[in-house]
Amino acid sequence: MSTPLEHAPLSERPVSSTFPAASTSLELPAERDRATSSPPPAKRPRTGAATDRLFGWAAKGAALLTLAMLIGILLSLLAGAWPAISKFGLGFLTSSVWDPVQNEYGGLVMIYGTLATSLIALVIAVPVSFGIALFLTEMSPAWLKRPLGTAIELLAAVPSIVYGMWGLLVFGPILSTFVQQPLQKLFDGVPYLGALVSGPPVGIGILSAGIILAIMIIPFIASVMRDVFEVTPPLLKESAYGLGSTTWEVVSKVVLPYTKAGVIGGIMLGLGRALGETMAVTFVIGNTNQLNSLSVFEAANSITSVLANEFAEAGEGLHQASLMYLGLVLFFITFVVLSLSKILLQQMKKSEGTKS
Repeated sequence: MSTPLEHAPLSERPVSSTFPAASTSLELPAERDRATSSPPPAKRPRTGAATDRLFGWAAKGAALLTLAMLIGILLSLLAGAWPAISKFGLGFLTSSVWDPVQNEYGGLVMIYGTLATSLIALVIAVPVSFGIALFLTEMSPAWLKRPLGTAIELLAAVPSIVYGMWGLLVFGPILSTFVQQPLQKLFDGVPYLGALVSGPPVGIGILSAGIILAIMIIPFIASVMRDVFEVTPPLLKESAYGLGSTTWEVVSKVVLPYTKAGVIGGIMLGLGRALGETMAVTFVIGNTNQLNSLSVFEAANSITSVLANEFAEAGEGLHQASLMYLGLVLFFITFVVLSLSKILLQQMKKSEGTKS
């Protein structure tokens, strides 16, 4: 038996709470407008092809300008040093004679002083910088980390002439009284070691210059090491600690392999600063163009110190050309050091993943 509701029109039937009415009856006006309206227009790019090309040209121009400046410096050094190159040749590098009166010049003493002081600086600065970076990133309490890091970075802002004056007036006498004289008494008569610490106890010489350079480059190397150590993902270090590794094992097996490129870059930055430092070395190296022994306390000269002392008074001719030759040698030493660091990084990268 049918009911009156079955014969009623569809639009007049009541809406059930269980079965909804036709879908068209539930559409909202906003939904109908959104469905019928056209899609929003796509956003226009902020920069166009012309701007991208302009930026590319600017970046390429900056790179080419740097390369052109480097080539220009090299050519100017070659042109200025050519009279000395043509007269002395490669013998300039092995001769220890430096006599402006007789126009006889050799750069062995200066080259030796530059390399010796830079090597001493690296031997002292690299372990100290590594210890500073390790302490700041892994062992320092939170309240000490920021003040200590700031204090170390402030050492880089001290002018080099201040380091030189401090080395000459304060550090030199201390080195002579408490280091050089006791060592000379201890190794008196001992072959090789006695000659290594010989020299007048005045506190200036190659060792003094190397220590001053080490103090100057420690902030640079330590800051770079600290920054690259902090880049290491915490998950790697926490995983190593979770496996029972000690702090040294985490640093040597996880942090250093992950950050080796940055660590070597920081060391090369410090070495470049040591090779090119002038005023601090000039104060404490002794400024002597004769090398009587290989003692670390022997007064000597470096390329930068002899340039600072003699270039202003050098006359035109072989004297000035020889100084330019020394500048060319320093340029070549820096280039060789940077090239060796790149080769070292490539070899380390090739050995990654190989079984040790």
